[in-house]
Amino acid sequence: MAEFKLPRLTNLTPIKITISVLPDVDQHLSDYAAPNARAYGATEPLAELIPATLTAFLDGDREFAKPQRAVATAQH
Repeated sequence: MAEFKLPRLTNLTPIKITISVLPDVDQHLSDYAAPNARAYGATEPLAELIPATLTAFLDGDREFAKPQRAVATAQH
């Protein structure tokens, strides 16, 4: 089975944000939830997969990360 980029979810204290997504995005998320559940042996609600997916996307975006690294380096 292919390795998922999204790691197993951990308990975090959430901040509630309400969003609306297009039907195709909802379908993609639902489609992603099934193999994610098989990989980790637990079904995660979409409300928990969405923030983890966004975090993984932002963490993997090299162009976004460049200024973030520069700020972190300047603070040390």
